[in-house]
Amino acid sequence: MIDLVERPNASGALRRQPEEGHFETHDAVPLFYRHWPAMRPRSEGAIVLVHRGHEHSGRLAHLVDELDLPGFAFFAFDARGHGRSPGPRGDSPGIAHSVRDIQSFVDHIGARHGLPETEIAVVAQSVGAVLTAAWAHDYAPKIRGMALAAPAFSVKLYLPFARQGLKLLRRIRGKFFVKSYVRGKYLSHDPERVASFESDPLISRAISVDVLLGLHETATRIVADAQAIQVPTQLLISGGDCVVHQEPQHEFFDALGTPVRERHVFEGFYHDTLGERDRAEVVHLIRSFILRQFRAPYRASLLDADRAGFSKDEADALAQPLPTLSIANLKWSLRRASIALASLLSRGVALGKSAGFDSGSMLDYVYRNEATGIGVLGRAIDRAYLDSIGWRGIRRRKAHIEELIALAARRLTVSGRPLRLLDIAAGHGRYALDAIAAAGLKPESVLLRDYEQRNVEAGRHLIAERNLGKIARFEPGDAFDRESLATITPKPTLAIVSGLYELFPENAPLQRSLEGLAAAVEPGGYLLYTNQPWHPQLEYIARVLTSHRAGKPWVMRRRSQAEMDQFVEAAGFRKLTQRIDPWGIFTVSLAQRVA
Repeated sequence: MIDLVERPNASGALRRQPEEGHFETHDAVPLFYRHWPAMRPRSEGAIVLVHRGHEHSGRLAHLVDELDLPGFAFFAFDARGHGRSPGPRGDSPGIAHSVRDIQSFVDHIGARHGLPETEIAVVAQSVGAVLTAAWAHDYAPKIRGMALAAPAFSVKLYLPFARQGLKLLRRIRGKFFVKSYVRGKYLSHDPERVASFESDPLISRAISVDVLLGLHETATRIVADAQAIQVPTQLLISGGDCVVHQEPQHEFFDALGTPVRERHVFEGFYHDTLGERDRAEVVHLIRSFILRQFRAPYRASLLDADRAGFSKDEADALAQPLPTLSIANLKWSLRRASIALASLLSRGVALGKSAGFDSGSMLDYVYRNEATGIGVLGRAIDRAYLDSIGWRGIRRRKAHIEELIALAARRLTVSGRPLRLLDIAAGHGRYALDAIAAAGLKPESVLLRDYEQRNVEAGRHLIAERNLGKIARFEPGDAFDRESLATITPKPTLAIVSGLYELFPENAPLQRSLEGLAAAVEPGGYLLYTNQPWHPQLEYIARVLTSHRAGKPWVMRRRSQAEMDQFVEAAGFRKLTQRIDPWGIFTVSLAQRVA
């Protein structure tokens, strides 16, 4: 039982001493972490602490005792480039890496300490709060809740056009580091806290320009799409903060998708909300919030999000024709005209107009990534088209698909099971066949299916071209026909659904498809599935591009990652891992069929 008796905050010397260790990230970087075991024989859960920029996990150690939760284990890690973790000080390969580090840490806590994410809550501050919010959005973890203190959604740079200037300098100089103007006296009114900040040798004063700019881009995306977040959230805002702007914090809270949310503003508090002199009230509120989430866990069902919710409203608005004489309609008409002109010279644009910009033929062309067209101008237009952010994301998705196919194959080999691969909407099948070749896999069988006959014929040609006829076959098939999928033989041990569900706004066909796959895949087998939780060009796509369905506008209803994962879980699969591109557009996930 969780102790629900509200107690005063702990004071005095630290009672719990941490164990220290390292965990390995997805790119094999050993990050330092601290673990404070629960003070009771049986842990009631875990609290993960995520520190602010420039600092390290030791700066949050005081919360372990102050929160006064003896039945909970506490964990905190030093972000790469910070504290006792390796890497250039104040740097990261990218914000997406830093977000995924949180997932890696939670995975480690589950594997090493036996605490699954369903028994975890997170307390994060400043930059750490932005990374945690991005993790909640992009990975949809099933944690109990998150308390975000002074999230750095928008850092105060003070100089006019500072961000634009940094971008320009980045292009000219390459990567460089910006020294922080922040001193301890601007962070807290607590003299001891200020003194420790100024004297701590593990605090890094500089930050990479790439991290600074990447943080802003990620924060802008997360604030704009906070309605996709379903994790119960407590937002703690410092009223006297001179480091970050308050307005984006309020915008984030107002847009949050979870109904379990609370906001508290502490007038006069500086940026170090969790280390302020008068933080007793803050600590009390966090403790109460955590206990409530463990006492009454919240998880909304999103299985009918196609009938009501933000993504349906968004898709409905994009499907509505604009007034004929409006400025907006004139703008998009000119964009459509430019696409028509470009199609006269660019082969890629012409293929999109004829087959559909979401067709298997179009994706195969994007995968090949070879600019073609009439003359130098045609090839230049085609190159710009292929380098658009959506198609770059598609190619990154292909790489992630190949990575997770190889991972599933290794797991099957370890368990002594054959690889029998099924792709229910393979397009031309290039990404599946490329994955087999890239990983040197030797599947027992490969079955590729697609609804369109021209894709089936193109896929058969690829199979013949690669001399895979003995193990691979390509046949017509309806990816939404439950019975057709359920009776596939031999039973696949790895099923793939890539780029399909994103094209259909209704959930009923998706549910039938997943139920068919659950019947087809053996228990212990795997499902690889993709999703598109966000896209920066949704309106452009809807107003300008056409789909493979009779040339209709390509209007997408994007599913949040939480929605997509719920359907996979409801069908009988357990999600194991996920990949996402640096722009937050496309995800690729691997799940295992449970008995």
